[in-house]
Amino acid sequence: MFMKKLVISLTIFFFAFVCAFALLLSIQYSPTYVFRLATMHVADINDHQFFPKRSIEKSNSPSKFQLKSQEQYIESLFDRRLKVSGFDSFDDWALKSQTTSLIVIRNDEILYEKYFNGFSRESFFHSQSMAKSFISFLIGVAIDDGVIESVDDSIVKYIPILAERDIRFNSITIRHLLEMRSGLKYTTHYIPFTNIHSPWHDEAVGYYHNHMRDRLLNDIEVENSPGELFEYNNYNTNFLGMIIENATGKTVSNYLEEKLWQQIMEYDAFFSLDSWESGFEYMPSRLIARAIDYARFGMLYLNKGELQGKQLISASWVKQSLAEISNSSPDMYPDWFNNNNCERTYYSFHWWGHVNCDGTKQFFATGNLGQNIYVIPDLQIVIVHTGNSLKYYGDQDMWHIAKLLRKDLNN
Repeated sequence: MFMKKLVISLTIFFFAFVCAFALLLSIQYSPTYVFRLATMHVADINDHQFFPKRSIEKSNSPSKFQLKSQEQYIESLFDRRLKVSGFDSFDDWALKSQTTSLIVIRNDEILYEKYFNGFSRESFFHSQSMAKSFISFLIGVAIDDGVIESVDDSIVKYIPILAERDIRFNSITIRHLLEMRSGLKYTTHYIPFTNIHSPWHDEAVGYYHNHMRDRLLNDIEVENSPGELFEYNNYNTNFLGMIIENATGKTVSNYLEEKLWQQIMEYDAFFSLDSWESGFEYMPSRLIARAIDYARFGMLYLNKGELQGKQLISASWVKQSLAEISNSSPDMYPDWFNNNNCERTYYSFHWWGHVNCDGTKQFFATGNLGQNIYVIPDLQIVIVHTGNSLKYYGDQDMWHIAKLLRKDLNN
Protein backbone atom coordinates (compact mmCIF):
# COMPACT_ATOMS: atom_id res chain seq x y z
CA MET A 1 0.00 0.00 0.00
CA PHE A 2 2.83 2.39 0.90
CA MET A 3 4.57 1.83 -2.45
CA LYS A 4 1.33 2.41 -4.33
CA LYS A 5 0.78 5.72 -2.56
CA LEU A 6 4.39 6.71 -3.20
CA VAL A 7 4.05 6.01 -6.92
CA ILE A 8 0.82 8.01 -7.08
CA SER A 9 2.41 10.90 -5.17
CA LEU A 10 5.48 10.94 -7.39
CA THR A 11 3.30 10.81 -10.52
CA ILE A 12 1.23 13.75 -9.30
CA PHE A 13 4.39 15.67 -8.38
CA PHE A 14 5.97 14.99 -11.78
CA PHE A 15 2.80 16.03 -13.63
CA ALA A 16 2.53 19.22 -11.55
CA PHE A 17 6.20 19.98 -12.18
CA VAL A 18 5.80 19.55 -15.95
CA CYS A 19 2.71 21.77 -15.96
CA ALA A 20 4.46 24.45 -13.92
CA PHE A 21 7.52 24.26 -16.16
CA ALA A 22 5.38 24.58 -19.30
CA LEU A 23 3.52 27.53 -17.75
CA LEU A 24 6.82 29.25 -16.94
CA LEU A 25 8.05 28.84 -20.53
CA SER A 26 4.70 30.02 -21.88
CA ILE A 27 4.95 33.21 -19.84
CA GLN A 28 8.59 33.80 -20.74
CA TYR A 29 8.13 33.07 -24.46
CA SER A 30 4.67 31.97 -25.63
CA PRO A 31 2.30 28.98 -25.47
CA THR A 32 2.94 28.38 -29.18
CA TYR A 33 6.66 28.12 -28.51
CA VAL A 34 6.05 25.50 -25.81
CA PHE A 35 3.71 23.52 -28.08
CA ARG A 36 6.21 23.54 -30.96
CA LEU A 37 9.09 22.62 -28.69
CA ALA A 38 7.16 19.69 -27.22
CA THR A 39 5.76 18.34 -30.49
CA MET A 40 8.63 19.05 -32.92
CA HIS A 41 11.60 19.06 -30.50
CA VAL A 42 14.69 18.47 -32.66
CA ALA A 43 14.75 20.29 -36.00
CA ASP A 44 14.66 18.20 -39.16
CA ILE A 45 14.17 18.71 -42.88
CA ASN A 46 10.40 18.20 -42.78
CA ASP A 47 9.69 21.00 -40.29
CA HIS A 48 8.46 23.32 -43.01
CA GLN A 49 5.20 21.35 -43.08
CA PHE A 50 4.30 22.77 -39.66
CA PHE A 51 4.84 26.49 -40.31
CA PRO A 52 2.92 28.99 -42.44
CA LYS A 53 4.83 30.08 -45.54
CA ARG A 54 5.32 32.90 -48.04
CA SER A 55 5.84 31.81 -51.64
CA ILE A 56 8.70 32.83 -53.94
CA GLU A 57 7.89 32.49 -57.65
CA LYS A 58 10.22 30.97 -60.23
CA SER A 59 11.66 32.43 -63.43
CA ASN A 60 10.01 32.06 -66.83
CA SER A 61 13.48 31.56 -68.32
CA PRO A 62 15.67 29.70 -65.81
CA SER A 63 19.35 29.11 -66.42
CA LYS A 64 20.07 25.85 -68.25
CA PHE A 65 22.55 23.03 -67.78
CA GLN A 66 23.89 20.41 -70.14
CA LEU A 67 24.09 16.76 -69.06
CA LYS A 68 27.48 15.02 -69.03
CA SER A 69 27.05 12.12 -66.67
CA GLN A 70 30.05 10.78 -64.76
CA GLU A 71 28.08 8.80 -62.21
CA GLN A 72 30.61 6.07 -61.45
CA TYR A 73 33.47 8.52 -61.00
CA ILE A 74 31.55 10.89 -58.72
CA GLU A 75 30.38 8.05 -56.50
CA SER A 76 33.96 6.76 -56.25
CA LEU A 77 34.93 10.04 -54.57
CA PHE A 78 33.05 8.82 -51.50
CA ASP A 79 35.11 5.63 -51.13
CA ARG A 80 36.93 6.91 -48.06
CA ARG A 81 33.63 7.80 -46.41
CA LEU A 82 32.33 4.29 -47.15
CA LYS A 83 35.44 2.74 -45.63
CA VAL A 84 35.37 4.92 -42.51
CA SER A 85 31.63 4.34 -41.99
CA GLY A 86 31.72 0.62 -42.77
CA PHE A 87 29.43 0.56 -45.80
CA ASP A 88 29.79 -1.81 -48.74
CA SER A 89 28.26 0.41 -51.43
CA PHE A 90 27.51 4.02 -52.24
CA ASP A 91 23.76 3.31 -52.28
CA ASP A 92 23.97 1.80 -48.80
CA TRP A 93 25.81 4.91 -47.56
CA ALA A 94 23.24 7.22 -49.19
CA LEU A 95 20.44 5.32 -47.46
CA LYS A 96 22.00 5.17 -44.00
CA SER A 97 23.41 8.71 -44.09
CA GLN A 98 19.89 9.97 -44.93
CA THR A 99 21.27 11.79 -47.95
CA THR A 100 18.41 13.25 -50.00
CA SER A 101 20.26 14.73 -52.98
CA LEU A 102 23.72 14.97 -54.52
CA ILE A 103 24.48 17.21 -57.48
CA VAL A 104 27.84 17.94 -59.11
CA ILE A 105 28.12 20.60 -61.84
CA ARG A 106 31.21 21.65 -63.75
CA ASN A 107 31.28 24.39 -66.40
CA ASP A 108 27.46 24.37 -66.65
CA GLU A 109 27.45 20.60 -67.20
CA ILE A 110 25.72 18.28 -64.76
CA LEU A 111 28.16 15.48 -63.98
CA TYR A 112 25.91 13.94 -61.37
CA GLU A 113 22.35 14.47 -60.16
CA LYS A 114 20.62 11.84 -58.05
CA TYR A 115 18.00 11.84 -55.32
CA PHE A 116 17.60 9.39 -52.46
CA ASN A 117 15.33 8.31 -49.61
CA GLY A 118 12.08 9.18 -51.36
CA PHE A 119 13.16 12.60 -52.67
CA SER A 120 13.14 13.75 -56.30
CA ARG A 121 14.09 16.83 -58.30
CA GLU A 122 10.65 18.31 -57.58
CA SER A 123 10.90 17.75 -53.81
CA PHE A 124 11.37 20.64 -51.42
CA PHE A 125 14.70 20.69 -49.59
CA HIS A 126 15.16 22.50 -46.29
CA SER A 127 18.09 24.91 -46.53
CA GLN A 128 18.81 25.02 -42.80
CA SER A 129 21.62 27.59 -42.38
CA MET A 130 22.39 27.75 -46.10
CA ALA A 131 19.64 30.38 -45.96
CA LYS A 132 22.12 32.76 -44.32
CA SER A 133 24.10 33.06 -47.56
CA PHE A 134 20.92 34.10 -49.40
CA ILE A 135 20.35 36.86 -46.83
CA SER A 136 23.93 38.01 -47.43
CA PHE A 137 23.14 38.12 -51.15
CA LEU A 138 20.18 40.42 -50.47
CA ILE A 139 22.29 42.77 -48.36
CA GLY A 140 24.68 43.07 -51.32
CA VAL A 141 21.81 43.67 -53.74
CA ALA A 142 20.37 46.35 -51.45
CA ILE A 143 23.76 48.09 -51.44
CA ASP A 144 23.91 47.82 -55.25
CA ASP A 145 20.42 49.33 -55.37
CA GLY A 146 21.45 52.20 -53.09
CA VAL A 147 18.84 51.51 -50.40
CA ILE A 148 21.62 50.46 -47.98
CA GLU A 149 24.62 52.77 -48.06
CA SER A 150 27.37 50.57 -46.62
CA VAL A 151 28.14 47.48 -44.56
CA ASP A 152 29.70 49.89 -42.09
CA ASP A 153 26.36 51.58 -41.38
CA SER A 154 25.12 51.18 -37.83
CA ILE A 155 22.15 48.87 -37.61
CA VAL A 156 20.18 51.58 -35.80
CA LYS A 157 20.14 53.56 -39.05
CA TYR A 158 17.63 50.98 -40.29
CA ILE A 159 16.20 49.81 -36.93
CA PRO A 160 16.30 53.04 -34.85
CA ILE A 161 14.10 51.68 -32.05
CA LEU A 162 17.01 49.52 -30.86
CA ALA A 163 19.01 52.57 -29.77
CA GLU A 164 16.11 53.73 -27.60
CA ARG A 165 16.40 50.51 -25.61
CA ASP A 166 20.22 50.32 -25.42
CA ILE A 167 22.65 52.87 -26.85
CA ARG A 168 25.22 50.08 -27.36
CA PHE A 169 23.30 49.02 -30.47
CA ASN A 170 24.70 52.16 -32.11
CA SER A 171 28.12 50.51 -32.25
CA ILE A 172 26.93 47.39 -34.08
CA THR A 173 27.28 47.58 -37.86
CA ILE A 174 25.92 45.49 -40.71
CA ARG A 175 29.46 44.17 -41.14
CA HIS A 176 29.45 42.91 -37.55
CA LEU A 177 26.21 41.03 -38.20
CA LEU A 178 27.53 39.50 -41.43
CA GLU A 179 30.77 38.37 -39.77
CA MET A 180 29.02 36.99 -36.66
CA ARG A 181 30.95 39.44 -34.48
CA SER A 182 28.12 41.64 -33.22
CA GLY A 183 28.45 40.93 -29.51
CA LEU A 184 24.75 40.08 -29.20
CA LYS A 185 23.89 37.76 -26.33
CA TYR A 186 23.18 34.19 -27.41
CA THR A 187 22.35 31.54 -24.86
CA THR A 188 23.62 28.04 -25.69
CA HIS A 189 22.62 25.89 -22.73
CA TYR A 190 22.16 22.14 -23.12
CA ILE A 191 20.25 19.63 -21.02
CA PRO A 192 22.84 18.16 -18.61
CA PHE A 193 24.67 15.06 -19.86
CA THR A 194 23.07 15.31 -23.32
CA ASN A 195 23.63 17.10 -26.62
CA ILE A 196 20.04 18.35 -26.62
CA HIS A 197 19.27 22.07 -26.53
CA SER A 198 17.67 23.27 -23.32
CA PRO A 199 14.34 25.13 -23.61
CA TRP A 200 16.29 28.38 -23.11
CA HIS A 201 18.81 27.67 -25.86
CA ASP A 202 18.45 30.53 -28.35
CA GLU A 203 18.76 28.09 -31.24
CA ALA A 204 15.47 26.54 -30.13
CA VAL A 205 13.82 29.77 -29.01
CA GLY A 206 14.51 31.49 -32.32
CA TYR A 207 13.43 28.49 -34.37
CA TYR A 208 10.09 27.86 -32.66
CA HIS A 209 9.06 31.32 -31.40
CA ASN A 210 5.94 32.73 -33.06
CA HIS A 211 6.69 36.45 -32.57
CA MET A 212 10.36 36.81 -33.48
CA ARG A 213 10.08 40.43 -34.59
CA ASP A 214 8.89 41.49 -31.12
CA ARG A 215 11.58 39.40 -29.47
CA LEU A 216 14.31 40.95 -31.62
CA LEU A 217 13.15 44.48 -30.91
CA ASN A 218 12.45 44.08 -27.21
CA ASP A 219 14.41 41.18 -25.73
CA ILE A 220 17.74 40.60 -27.47
CA GLU A 221 20.62 42.13 -25.51
CA VAL A 222 24.15 43.33 -26.25
CA GLU A 223 26.65 41.30 -24.24
CA ASN A 224 30.12 42.05 -25.69
CA SER A 225 31.79 44.83 -27.64
CA PRO A 226 31.18 44.37 -31.38
CA GLY A 227 34.09 43.21 -33.50
CA GLU A 228 35.94 41.37 -30.72
CA LEU A 229 34.55 37.84 -30.64
CA PHE A 230 33.24 35.43 -33.26
CA GLU A 231 30.02 33.72 -32.15
CA TYR A 232 27.73 31.88 -34.52
CA ASN A 233 24.46 33.59 -33.63
CA ASN A 234 21.18 33.33 -35.54
CA TYR A 235 19.98 36.70 -34.24
CA ASN A 236 22.61 38.34 -36.46
CA THR A 237 20.84 37.01 -39.56
CA ASN A 238 17.42 37.93 -38.23
CA PHE A 239 18.52 41.54 -37.75
CA LEU A 240 19.92 41.55 -41.29
CA GLY A 241 16.48 40.44 -42.47
CA MET A 242 14.83 43.31 -40.60
CA ILE A 243 17.32 45.73 -42.14
CA ILE A 244 16.38 44.42 -45.61
CA GLU A 245 12.69 44.85 -44.81
CA ASN A 246 13.08 48.41 -43.55
CA ALA A 247 15.51 49.52 -46.25
CA THR A 248 13.52 48.12 -49.19
CA GLY A 249 9.95 48.33 -47.90
CA LYS A 250 9.50 44.71 -49.00
CA THR A 251 9.44 41.34 -47.34
CA VAL A 252 12.59 39.27 -47.66
CA SER A 253 10.66 36.74 -49.77
CA ASN A 254 9.45 39.43 -52.18
CA TYR A 255 12.91 40.94 -52.54
CA LEU A 256 14.48 37.49 -53.03
CA GLU A 257 11.85 36.66 -55.64
CA GLU A 258 12.48 39.89 -57.55
CA LYS A 259 16.27 39.89 -57.41
CA LEU A 260 17.09 36.19 -57.69
CA TRP A 261 14.29 33.67 -58.14
CA GLN A 262 12.48 35.30 -61.06
CA GLN A 263 15.82 35.91 -62.75
CA ILE A 264 17.33 32.40 -62.95
CA MET A 265 15.53 29.80 -60.82
CA GLU A 266 13.64 26.83 -62.27
CA TYR A 267 11.23 26.11 -59.41
CA ASP A 268 9.13 28.02 -56.90
CA ALA A 269 10.40 28.24 -53.32
CA PHE A 270 9.15 29.66 -50.03
CA PHE A 271 10.20 31.03 -46.66
CA SER A 272 8.59 29.65 -43.50
CA LEU A 273 7.03 32.26 -41.23
CA ASP A 274 7.07 32.34 -37.46
CA SER A 275 3.29 32.90 -37.56
CA TRP A 276 0.64 34.50 -39.77
CA GLU A 277 0.15 37.22 -37.15
CA SER A 278 3.81 38.24 -37.12
CA GLY A 279 4.52 37.44 -40.76
CA PHE A 280 8.25 37.27 -40.06
CA GLU A 281 10.36 34.95 -42.21
CA TYR A 282 12.84 33.02 -40.12
CA MET A 283 15.91 34.26 -42.01
CA PRO A 284 18.68 32.03 -40.58
CA SER A 285 17.37 28.67 -41.72
CA ARG A 286 13.86 28.31 -43.13
CA LEU A 287 14.27 28.98 -46.85
CA ILE A 288 12.80 25.95 -48.63
CA ALA A 289 13.74 25.30 -52.26
CA ARG A 290 14.81 22.65 -54.78
CA ALA A 291 18.32 21.25 -54.73
CA ILE A 292 19.01 22.17 -58.36
CA ASP A 293 18.19 25.80 -57.57
CA TYR A 294 20.65 25.75 -54.68
CA ALA A 295 23.19 24.69 -57.31
CA ARG A 296 22.25 27.71 -59.42
CA PHE A 297 22.98 29.96 -56.46
CA GLY A 298 26.40 28.37 -56.12
CA MET A 299 27.00 28.90 -59.85
CA LEU A 300 26.06 32.55 -59.48
CA TYR A 301 28.78 33.11 -56.89
CA LEU A 302 31.25 30.97 -58.83
CA ASN A 303 30.68 33.31 -61.79
CA LYS A 304 31.18 36.47 -59.71
CA GLY A 305 27.50 37.41 -59.61
CA GLU A 306 26.64 36.72 -63.24
CA LEU A 307 24.54 33.90 -64.65
CA GLN A 308 22.80 33.48 -67.98
CA GLY A 309 24.10 36.85 -69.12
CA LYS A 310 22.61 38.62 -66.11
CA GLN A 311 24.75 40.40 -63.53
CA LEU A 312 22.47 39.89 -60.56
CA ILE A 313 24.88 41.23 -57.96
CA SER A 314 28.11 43.17 -58.27
CA ALA A 315 31.34 41.20 -58.63
CA SER A 316 32.86 43.38 -55.92
CA TRP A 317 30.24 42.23 -53.42
CA VAL A 318 30.85 38.58 -54.27
CA LYS A 319 34.59 39.07 -53.80
CA GLN A 320 34.10 40.87 -50.49
CA SER A 321 31.61 38.27 -49.26
CA LEU A 322 34.00 35.38 -49.79
CA ALA A 323 37.28 36.94 -48.66
CA GLU A 324 38.93 36.25 -45.32
CA ILE A 325 38.52 39.02 -42.79
CA SER A 326 41.58 41.25 -43.11
CA ASN A 327 44.12 40.97 -40.29
CA SER A 328 42.17 38.06 -38.82
CA SER A 329 43.77 35.13 -37.05
CA PRO A 330 42.58 31.52 -36.79
CA ASP A 331 42.71 32.11 -33.03
CA MET A 332 39.59 34.26 -33.27
CA TYR A 333 37.54 31.19 -34.16
CA PRO A 334 36.41 28.38 -31.82
CA ASP A 335 38.10 24.99 -31.73
CA TRP A 336 35.39 23.31 -33.80
CA PHE A 337 36.72 25.11 -36.91
CA ASN A 338 39.41 22.37 -36.90
CA ASN A 339 42.18 24.63 -38.20
CA ASN A 340 45.35 22.62 -38.68
CA ASN A 341 48.72 24.03 -39.67
CA CYS A 342 48.49 25.53 -43.16
CA GLU A 343 44.92 24.36 -43.72
CA ARG A 344 42.21 26.48 -42.18
CA THR A 345 38.54 27.34 -42.16
CA TYR A 346 37.25 30.90 -41.95
CA TYR A 347 33.96 32.80 -41.94
CA SER A 348 33.16 35.88 -43.98
CA PHE A 349 29.86 37.55 -44.96
CA HIS A 350 27.62 34.59 -44.09
CA TRP A 351 29.79 32.35 -46.26
CA TRP A 352 32.39 29.82 -45.13
CA GLY A 353 35.82 29.32 -46.68
CA HIS A 354 38.49 26.62 -46.73
CA VAL A 355 42.12 27.44 -47.45
CA ASN A 356 44.46 24.64 -48.50
CA CYS A 357 48.21 24.41 -47.98
CA ASP A 358 48.87 25.17 -51.65
CA GLY A 359 46.86 28.40 -51.42
CA THR A 360 43.79 27.14 -53.29
CA LYS A 361 40.44 27.89 -51.72
CA GLN A 362 36.88 26.72 -51.79
CA PHE A 363 33.84 28.40 -50.31
CA PHE A 364 30.50 27.07 -49.20
CA ALA A 365 27.11 27.64 -47.65
CA THR A 366 26.33 25.04 -45.02
CA GLY A 367 23.40 23.98 -42.90
CA ASN A 368 22.58 21.53 -40.15
CA LEU A 369 21.86 17.90 -41.02
CA GLY A 370 24.13 17.85 -44.08
CA GLN A 371 23.12 20.76 -46.31
CA ASN A 372 25.92 22.13 -48.50
CA ILE A 373 26.45 24.35 -51.50
CA TYR A 374 30.15 23.70 -52.01
CA VAL A 375 32.08 25.70 -54.62
CA ILE A 376 35.57 24.87 -55.92
CA PRO A 377 36.49 27.97 -57.98
CA ASP A 378 39.71 26.78 -59.64
CA LEU A 379 37.90 23.68 -60.97
CA GLN A 380 34.68 25.52 -61.86
CA ILE A 381 32.74 23.00 -59.79
CA VAL A 382 29.62 23.34 -57.65
CA ILE A 383 28.48 20.48 -55.42
CA VAL A 384 25.14 20.36 -53.62
CA HIS A 385 24.49 17.83 -50.89
CA THR A 386 21.29 17.70 -48.83
CA GLY A 387 20.32 15.28 -46.10
CA ASN A 388 18.76 14.71 -42.70
CA SER A 389 21.68 13.54 -40.56
CA LEU A 390 25.31 14.25 -39.73
CA LYS A 391 26.07 10.73 -38.53
CA TYR A 392 27.81 9.63 -41.72
CA TYR A 393 28.43 12.94 -43.49
CA GLY A 394 30.04 16.29 -42.72
CA ASP A 395 31.78 19.33 -44.20
CA GLN A 396 35.11 17.49 -43.98
CA ASP A 397 33.86 15.03 -46.59
CA MET A 398 33.54 17.86 -49.10
CA TRP A 399 36.98 19.19 -48.22
CA HIS A 400 38.45 15.73 -48.91
CA ILE A 401 36.49 15.38 -52.16
CA ALA A 402 37.78 18.77 -53.32
CA LYS A 403 41.34 17.47 -52.85
CA LEU A 404 40.58 14.35 -54.87
CA LEU A 405 39.01 16.38 -57.67
CA ARG A 406 42.03 18.67 -57.86
CA LYS A 407 44.36 15.69 -58.03
CA ASP A 408 42.34 13.99 -60.77
CA LEU A 409 41.38 16.98 -62.88
CA ASN A 410 44.70 18.77 -62.76
CA ASN A 411 46.63 15.73 -64.04
